[in-house]
Formats: sequence, C-alpha cells, structure tokens
Amino acid sequence: MKSYCLAVIFILVATVTPQLATAVPYTQASELQNRFRIDHMVDEVTLLVQRTYGSAPVIIVLPDGSKWYTERHPDNVNWADGLTGDMIKINNPMPGPWQLIGSLAPNSTIQKVSQLEIDVEHIPQPLFQGERLKVTAKLLGDGLTVRLPGLDYMFEWTVKFTSHHKNTEANFTTGTVTVGSYRDNGEGLDEIPDDGVFTGKHNLNQPWGSYTLSVVARNNVFEREISYPIYLSETPIQVEVIEPADKLTGVWQIQINVDDEILKLEQTHIQFDIVGPAGLKLPIVVNELTETPALVAIPQVTDFGSYRIKGSVASTSIAGRELILDLPELFFNLIEPPQPPPSAEELAARAAQLAAQEEQAAKDKAIVWIASINGLLLIIGGVGLIFWRKKLALNKALATTKLRLEQEAAKKGDITAAIDDFDLTMPDEK
Repeated sequence: MKSYCLAVIFILVATVTPQLATAVPYTQASELQNRFRIDHMVDEVTLLVQRTYGSAPVIIVLPDGSKWYTERHPDNVNWADGLTGDMIKINNPMPGPWQLIGSLAPNSTIQKVSQLEIDVEHIPQPLFQGERLKVTAKLLGDGLTVRLPGLDYMFEWTVKFTSHHKNTEANFTTGTVTVGSYRDNGEGLDEIPDDGVFTGKHNLNQPWGSYTLSVVARNNVFEREISYPIYLSETPIQVEVIEPADKLTGVWQIQINVDDEILKLEQTHIQFDIVGPAGLKLPIVVNELTETPALVAIPQVTDFGSYRIKGSVASTSIAGRELILDLPELFFNLIEPPQPPPSAEELAARAAQLAAQEEQAAKDKAIVWIASINGLLLIIGGVGLIFWRKKLALNKALATTKLRLEQEAAKKGDITAAIDDFDLTMPDEK
C-alpha cells in the first residue's frame, strides 16, 4: 500500500478574457470543480484546503454519496479548521471520486505530494543571552515549500528550552520554558506574509547554560518536532551604573565591559535610552569603543526620582557573525537630600511661636468656657423667670377665683336667711 498527501492548493494559473480561453491541461482535467480521485492503493491521505477568509469549513462528499463535516466524521478522520482553510487527515480512504463543497478559491488546482515535513533553520552557535535572533522554518511537501495563503492560521509553532540541569551552570534549576514561536504574517522579523517562510521570535533572556531546543509544529491533524542540543552563552557585554560621590552635583556614569575575545570593539555600537520622572527621555549613543572597560557619562539629571536605562547593541563577532543584543535594564535613584537641622535661633523662634500658639489656644478655650457658662446662666435665668411669672399668674388666678367663690357664697347665705323669715304655717290670705 502507498500513502500520499493530497494538498488542495489554490493558485492563480491564468487570466481569462472574453476573447481568449486557456486550455485545460490533461493532468488537471480530473481535478477541476473541486473533484479528485483516490485509488485503491492509497491507505492514507491528507487534504490541505484553502478557503476564502472567514468562510465555513468545507463539506466532503465520498464516492458513495455520504458526507463528512468538521463536527461530524468517522474516528479515522482528523480535522483541523481555521479562518482560511482546513487540514483533514484520512486513514484508509474509500477508493473512487471525491468532492469538496465550500467557498474555495477560484482558478484552483490540486497538487499531490507524498510527505509533509518541517524544515527548521538551525540556531547559530555561540548563542548569547538577550540576542535578537532571526531564524526561519518551512512546511515541506515532497521537499518543496508548501505555500498556502492562511497557513499561518492553521499551525501552531512552539519553541522550548529544556535545561540539562548541570549544577555548574546558571540554568541548573530551570526546567522546560517556552521561549518563542514562528509566524508567517509579515510582522516583526517576518518579511512577507503567506510566503511559506515562518520566522521565529525567541526570548533569549534566559539563564545561561546547556539546553535542548525543541521546535514543534502542530494542529489537530499534523505534528512534527525537531530537537537538538544548544548552549546559551552569557552576554558578551556587561554594563553597570557608577554612582558619583556627590549624587546631586557629581556625574553619573555607565561602565561598559566588552569581551573583546568574542566581539570586535571597532564594530560595536551601543545605544542607551534613559527614562526618568516627568516623562524624561535621554538618548546616549556610543559609536567608538577603543578600550574595555569604558566609561560613558550620563547627562546631568536634576529631577528627583527613579531612572531606568535600556540598552541595545549592534556588533560583529570575531567569527564574523552580525549580532543584535538587548542589554539588561539598569536602574538608579536620585533621592532628595534631607534638610539640615534647625539652628538655635530657629529653635527659639519655633518655641516662642509654639508658646504663643498655646497661649492663644488657652485664651480661646477660656473664652469658650466663659461664653458657654454665661449662656447657660442666661438660659437658666430665663427659664426661672418664665416659671416665676407663670407661678404669679397662677396665684393671682387662684386668689381671684377664691374671692369670687366667697362672694357667691355670701350671696347664697343672704337668700337663705330671707327664706327662713317666712312662716310657712300661716294660711294664705284670701
């Protein structure tokens, strides 16, 4: 049995005008209208299908008329779909004519390849901490670069470092770390999008030492890995901030130590960017290094606060390799000095001022107390006066009532006496 990968790669083959029609080659005649044939000798097939951006995954129609979908297919099918295409791996496919239904690119052809592999450019040695590295990788079919628009969306590239755990190296306690990936999107160091060349972006700010580099390209259908040992060397340039004796009036400096057995001094160029408080940005460019170590003066800084120094290096190794390095960030602080202690006269003046303030506070407090007591007395007097006046009015009212009652009683007594003078036993006069 044989196996091959059927890559459905849609490319523009001709421009057809109303006056001129392009003849269809015989080798493509059975592969038009999204149709292809699989013979009985094939035991595995992989389809790479390009669709219009954002369209739905294709539908596969088998020779017996049954249909497969991205969410419904047999267990012998692995399907990975993306924004621009599908990758479908089929074990023991049914012989006969097959068809793809979907938003496929016009003017397309079908190319058959026997094997898919990845080709990863080896990372150079020596490799340095902080190095800005450009390396590439490709997806190969029959040894040729597979160029498929949107292929960047269909694969995940992962780069990992695995420490060898040597106790004499800085990465002794480091395990496995993900340090980068590869993209074919025309961003960063990648030159052209969708050209089939994936460009790596690696974070080499890792502890120095021996590692195993692993590059994995994978999706739900396809997975390939390349591994080999590498050594991450210490950065060949060391920088540090030299603090002056007088931080306010002295000159701050950056000391540069270059390993001239690795780098060419005359071709080493350094740029520092100083970022400080209140949006301060100061560039420093070092183009001519004649000796190592070298001291570079930092422009006078006067604002109190924290300062950060970022540096990058463009150099050439003794072996002739061009290098770009990102230096570790540096920090320094300009702290406002403490004020001098006050003199005897200032202390006496402060004591006198404090005494005057305390005296004034005591006076204010006494005034408050006096005012409060007087106010309280006024309130008590007012309430007593009101109570006394009400009592007088009540006594007067009671006396008046008593007198009226006595008068009424006296009148009642006179009437009773007059009635008593009548002789009720005497007969009435006729």
